[in-house]
Amino acid sequence: MQNNIRVGIVGYGNLARGAELALARTPDMDLVAIFSRRDGVTSESGTPVHSVAELQDFRDKIDILILCGGSANDLMTQAADFGRYFHVIDSFDNHAEIEAHFQTMQRVASQANKVAFISYGWDPGLFSLLRLVNTAALPQGKNYTFWGRGISQGHSNALRRLPGVADAKQYTVPKEQYLEQLRNGSAADISAQESHLRQCYVVLEDGADPAQVSESIRNLPDYFQGYEVEIHFLSQEELERDHSGMPHGGFVIRSGETAPGERALIEYRLQLDSNPNFTAGVIVAYARAAMRMAAEGKSGCFTIFDVPPAYLLPQTPEDIRHLL
Repeated sequence: MQNNIRVGIVGYGNLARGAELALARTPDMDLVAIFSRRDGVTSESGTPVHSVAELQDFRDKIDILILCGGSANDLMTQAADFGRYFHVIDSFDNHAEIEAHFQTMQRVASQANKVAFISYGWDPGLFSLLRLVNTAALPQGKNYTFWGRGISQGHSNALRRLPGVADAKQYTVPKEQYLEQLRNGSAADISAQESHLRQCYVVLEDGADPAQVSESIRNLPDYFQGYEVEIHFLSQEELERDHSGMPHGGFVIRSGETAPGERALIEYRLQLDSNPNFTAGVIVAYARAAMRMAAEGKSGCFTIFDVPPAYLLPQTPEDIRHLL
């Protein structure tokens, strides 16, 4: 009988807890340990929690690490460090830096004879794959992606890293007028910046200057710069009372023609009560695929475009073909 895949989780925030839940429902994968930089962390499942400094002691006990840190400050460094000793998968979501992250991990993983899966989740991730398929099926057209309304984990994390910010949540909100234009056939050449609003709910540190924090938010490259931004300052109690959920979702739309004057519209919608739990479910499925590719002798860095879809499921190829 084939042994179960042995998994470690690095970090213990919302995404890590989602991965913990997903692994508990996955019969062919075992969560061995969780690694945290914080002292005194206990896991909800009773899984042992160790210091990140102890990771190398688990080189023969863990097959793949799910990296659950933030894209702004953690994942590029952690993937490069840990990818020398383990197969790794992350949810890196800074689109502007994905190619640089890929090149680094291609070198690290190839030299270590490991696989590194980067930028998995739903965007980048599943939405990326849909954009690729839509482009192939409807080459005469244009892709549009709308995110929200929901809380972006990456943008919220970027907010919390700014000086003067004690805590924060950020909602990405699509502007309905642009969605309706596309659905009605009057597609405009719109950018992500103009078709989305970013709502920031921020708890200030004691003594922080609201004007200075606002300026830092609006000028943060790759996250808020160039967008319409609303900033609301509130207390920690108000944030926890009114913004404790983690909803999200979005749309992938491609508008084009199959022949002159023959219109085609492709639309996918995702609606989630829990962004981190769904993202974690995607990552766990692709961790399985990573180990299948590693078992075939592959090494290097792989994005969602490189992975055979059948590798995501634990069933046999014969069973999977029943989904056709």
